[in-house]
Amino acid sequence: MPSEPLLWLQQLSVLRGPDQAPRRDDALIGDDGTLLALGEGAGQQAHAAGLTPRVEPDWLLAPTLVDPHSVLEQPLLSRAETLQSLAIAAAQGGYGQVALLPWGERPRDHPEALQLQWEPPQQLHLWGSLSLGDAGLELSPHGELLAAGAIGLAAAAELPSPNLLQRSVELGEATRQPLLIAPRQRSLSNAGLVRERIEALRAGWPIDPVTSETLPLATLISLQQGHPQQQLVAMNLSTREGIEALAASGSNLQATVHWWHLLQDSSSLAPTARGWRLEPPLGGPADRLALQQALQSGLITAVAVHNQALDAEEQLLPIDQRGVGLAGHGPVLPLLWHALVDTGDWSP
Repeated sequence: MPSEPLLWLQQLSVLRGPDQAPRRDDALIGDDGTLLALGEGAGQQAHAAGLTPRVEPDWLLAPTLVDPHSVLEQPLLSRAETLQSLAIAAAQGGYGQVALLPWGERPRDHPEALQLQWEPPQQLHLWGSLSLGDAGLELSPHGELLAAGAIGLAAAAELPSPNLLQRSVELGEATRQPLLIAPRQRSLSNAGLVRERIEALRAGWPIDPVTSETLPLATLISLQQGHPQQQLVAMNLSTREGIEALAASGSNLQATVHWWHLLQDSSSLAPTARGWRLEPPLGGPADRLALQQALQSGLITAVAVHNQALDAEEQLLPIDQRGVGLAGHGPVLPLLWHALVDTGDWSP
């Protein structure tokens, strides 16, 4: 049954797509939230329906946001986040599409594990696991996963064995879909909570050296240069040195960034804040600025929410005992908008 006109908005800003400036226009919204008409057509239909216009010059109408990777380890039964609660939070934050990493109690390493879905119009995308059991030892059935609907293949939160990666690329079953790999090596991290920067040293934080990112990133760059047909994506790039290495390589390696790394660093976040425990960890001001600039230039190709919810009890633990993660699709757009558009030089 078609949606009935409910809301007639005037003079709101409409962002129709990339490289287009917002412009003032009318919009007609249906009773189920559907956009029924824009521009003159909206006014004509609204008049016919007898609606009274609402003038909202501070409102913005834009395409929904896309989250390229988030984490949901227990989709059905969890004290922290379920598939249903994630859908609600994503919709409230303006996200129409969310892609879930294959991490969890049941890794998505076989086609039958790709059964999760959302009610339209929200779209849920699923990454398949690069390896069996997400253990990084043996390759999963790549062709079967992709044929069953996986949008690509992803590894765990750190770089898998270079031999496994090499075999995956040479197998060639996923040349049209991306391989999402974290440029991270935990054995080099020294269990640090923040990146090794002068701000962290002054504050006495346990530090994570830059090499825990730059060395595995060098492996990804080399692999991408040797196999330019493969779509490799470095997940959650986090350091200035990583940005510089990627720019200098001249490769077509893509990269994502965790949204929190664009906003906060170890010099500005309050000691009692919840956003300290991330993987990769927060860097310093130079890292944050380099990430913003790389995103603006297109060197970084996507901003990820990388939602990792913690239950209420875990959030009460000391920082060094707390699980890794930061939850929330809701604050991403308003906080990034304030930092980059309102107080920065970015266009909508």
